[in-house]
Amino acid sequence: MANMNDVRKRYTLDPVVFGVTAALIIAFLIWGLVKPHNLTSVSSTVLDWITGNLGWLFILTATGFVIFAVWLALSKYGRIPLGKDGDKPEYRTVSWIAMMFSAGMGIGLMFFGAYEPLFHFVEAPPGYSARDVQVAMATTMFHWGFHPWAMYAVVGLAIAYSTYRLGRSQLMSAVFAPLLGNSVNGPVGKIIDILAIFATLFGTVASLGLGALQIGSGLDKVGWVKNPSTMVLVAIIAVLTAAFVASAVSGIAKGIQWLSNINMVLALILAVFVFVVGPTVFILNLLPTTMGAYANDALGFSARSGATVDADGESWLASWTIFYWAWWVSWTPFVGMFLAKISKGRTIREFVVGVMIVPTVVSLLWFCIFGGSAIREFTDGKLAFDPATSASEDTLFDVLANMPWTAIASALVMILVAIFFVSGADSASLVMGTLSQRGTPEPSRWITIFWGVSTGAVAAVLLAVSGDDGLTGIKQMAIIAALPFVLVMVGMCVSLYMDLRRDPLIVARGLLSDRVDEHIREEAVKIETSEFAVLDPETGDPIAPFVNDTVETIPPATEDKKTTEGKRTE
Repeated sequence: MANMNDVRKRYTLDPVVFGVTAALIIAFLIWGLVKPHNLTSVSSTVLDWITGNLGWLFILTATGFVIFAVWLALSKYGRIPLGKDGDKPEYRTVSWIAMMFSAGMGIGLMFFGAYEPLFHFVEAPPGYSARDVQVAMATTMFHWGFHPWAMYAVVGLAIAYSTYRLGRSQLMSAVFAPLLGNSVNGPVGKIIDILAIFATLFGTVASLGLGALQIGSGLDKVGWVKNPSTMVLVAIIAVLTAAFVASAVSGIAKGIQWLSNINMVLALILAVFVFVVGPTVFILNLLPTTMGAYANDALGFSARSGATVDADGESWLASWTIFYWAWWVSWTPFVGMFLAKISKGRTIREFVVGVMIVPTVVSLLWFCIFGGSAIREFTDGKLAFDPATSASEDTLFDVLANMPWTAIASALVMILVAIFFVSGADSASLVMGTLSQRGTPEPSRWITIFWGVSTGAVAAVLLAVSGDDGLTGIKQMAIIAALPFVLVMVGMCVSLYMDLRRDPLIVARGLLSDRVDEHIREEAVKIETSEFAVLDPETGDPIAPFVNDTVETIPPATEDKKTTEGKRTE
């Protein structure tokens, strides 16, 4: 009975983590409602300072996470399971991939799939010429390939290993046990969990804002709602919020897995449709071009910073690369913890390959199909696009307008955006509930509902205060909320490495290696100190032994002196 009491106590609401974070979110909502212009001004000032002075931090750490994740997969640590020895994966590989992809960036692919390649094609990144399809596709893949998924991988690995291998609570702070010791349960640990909830909420808000804007654009393009107002967008947010809260309280197995599998099928149908009716040959030619350009330019793009570009280049970096790195960082708490939840039983190597390679390949195919279609329509004069005025949420619908069955395809896009968001946001609500209740794997419904409703409320406020450019306020807060969590991620990498060095498999392997080396040395000593007679091939007499690798001369084989003399007399 004592053990059950301990378990109940362990998973009760953490009043500090929940209370402080909830108070900050409520204060933010009041600020936005009472003084919206002041909120916009302050957030813009903070954002300018971050991108101008700390952009290098996002750039360095993003590449560092890629190197760290790949090294773990290729090293001796890659064979360590994320669970006890003998644990098997809880989900089939297909469902596992579908769930992590939906949670990871599904809604972003819908929003930027056609827009970003076309944008970089028309207005090239700093240092490059416009109308270069290789640069456009390589830049897009740089933002959506290995770098974001490496960020998810390191956080997911740290949480999964700490929780399922070592039996710690499912908290961000629990990962820091090797660094903080008992202090992990003190103020520092509370701050880590608060920062994780804060980043998760604003990362989800960014997704919700993107989803609402694109659904609103779709309603306008198909003629169902003309020029959707802010109130229409808020209504869309309310519907999406109710949907993902309902999915979240149903649990992972019932809600997220079901929605993810449906989404994967619908996304495949949409991609095949555009591939078939769109510029098929151009898309096929674009695949090897994109792979080669990405492989060739990724290293150079990773080193691009304020030191290598002019003022316009710095503005471009802030709007694209730094925004993306911050956006991915803000997603890492809930995507990483969600990946950990669904990856129990898989090895570190399998986890890294599944999380980094598979989604990157899918992203490549997606951008080649939708981005390639947009670029071809633009070069053929079928699609009008101005980087300064064209809305990002409109581009995909404009591309579909030049294809058959436009209304059906546009409706499918809106359904996909809604489900992608719901499947990602409900996992975020579960993660925030887990962090609020000391790492419980199944947070209470009222906690999950609270964080879901809070997410919708913050998204509505940011859309309202942003005015005509509804995406501006959302981008600003995503970057601001992500900044402190970058340092948390660096600490998680260090803690994970310290834990892995003491893993039973690694320790046992080291002991076995030492014993084998000791045995080999002992045998070598025996061989070196043994005397092996070398026989004369004609007489069969020994002529020399080897003692410690030194040849020594020995006298001929002796016989009894009298016997020898007798033989001579005869």
